[in-house]
Amino acid sequence: MEIPAPPETRPTPADPARPYAIVVDHLTKRFDKLLAVDDISFAVPQGEFFGFLGPNGAGKSTTIRVLCGLLRADYARIQVAGHDLRQDNLGVKASIGVMLEEPMLYERLSAREHLRFIGELYGLSTAEADRRGEELLGLLSLTSDADRLIVDYSQGMRKKVALACALIHQPPVLFLDEPFTGIDTVTARLIKDLLRRRVEEGATIMFSSHVMEVVERICTGVAIIHHGRIVFSDTMANLRARPDYESLEDVFIQAVGEEELTHAEDRSWLGE
Repeated sequence: MEIPAPPETRPTPADPARPYAIVVDHLTKRFDKLLAVDDISFAVPQGEFFGFLGPNGAGKSTTIRVLCGLLRADYARIQVAGHDLRQDNLGVKASIGVMLEEPMLYERLSAREHLRFIGELYGLSTAEADRRGEELLGLLSLTSDADRLIVDYSQGMRKKVALACALIHQPPVLFLDEPFTGIDTVTARLIKDLLRRRVEEGATIMFSSHVMEVVERICTGVAIIHHGRIVFSDTMANLRARPDYESLEDVFIQAVGEEELTHAEDRSWLGE
């Protein structure tokens, strides 16, 4: 299984009308003596549902936070939705939706109030923010609870509100960190259906996950990070076409090694 070349040396996509939505060139990030991300390069074509996998502490969340502009890389050339992250940070932030593993929400607002507030932050009129908010509340089965304070919401309900906030301005690129962790089956299905709909409408989604079955079922591309480095990257179509392919879980274990996977789980207290 080949590790992808840096974006500048990768072949042009077969469809020239489908450019890259995310380009990461030599991304490195340290926290004091901990090298969290070690000189990684990859590119995600526009319209792809891209799964970013790795053991605990591998660097998934750190990478996503850098791409969202929440952390500054030690070195990288990063482009998101056509904007250079260093030169046009605000352009990137206006073009993305973000849902972190632990949603950052104003708990003393209701879901309806929160969506209006976020919509207006992105420049929507109050009427348009309310219209889009009501649509998202309906799609995520939150309408009946929309006027309750978020402080009283379950984890699954909070994740649905966070996803609605990420989608309300209809960004071309979405970054989602462990969107399916700690939620029930019905909520997971609602989120998957909504994300599929956004990809069908042309959005690009990059998300981290530990749930191999979900990634295998819904993603069109996948990369695996281990000890801060990309150890595997390919499309799901290419993987399924391999005569020896059985499951994404097998690919994951082969890429990170069974012994290393156990050690990474033991180091989970280090964080991502």
